[in-house]
Amino acid sequence: MRKLIILGLMAATVIPGAAMAQSRAEVRDSARDLRQEQRELRDAQRYGNRHDVREERRDVRDARQELREDWRDYRKSHRDVYRGGNWRAPFRYNRWEVGSRLRPNYYNSRYYISDPYRYRLPRAGANQQWVRHYNDVLLVNVRTGRVVEVHRGFFW
Repeated sequence: MRKLIILGLMAATVIPGAAMAQSRAEVRDSARDLRQEQRELRDAQRYGNRHDVREERRDVRDARQELREDWRDYRKSHRDVYRGGNWRAPFRYNRWEVGSRLRPNYYNSRYYISDPYRYRLPRAGANQQWVRHYNDVLLVNVRTGRVVEVHRGFFW
């Protein structure tokens, strides 16, 4: 009986890890599929006709949708990572749009997301930084203050 209980406890600790690995692998595979579809679209634009380009654009759109769905599933299954926590700012909430310009006190180093890979955010480009604004995440060009990308309701 004791061995059965120990075996059950071991299985209970291994199964969540396997589910996480499967979900992470799904997101990685979807991202790889998207890159492949984008390569095929570039080739169709170079060498194909309009019909080929239209089909490849549709395939890229479908691959992007699949990647979004896998990422949402990953996010739902790992709610603890995206928990909002006790986050306060010395300014009120603003609903920023892409192209908006922020003042430096909205995107200084205090609000940077130090580990964007933990949240599965794409790599920030040169002179760009992921910034937390209440439960939203903004990709900001730190030289100009322009918002490049917005993810609303990112944290729970």
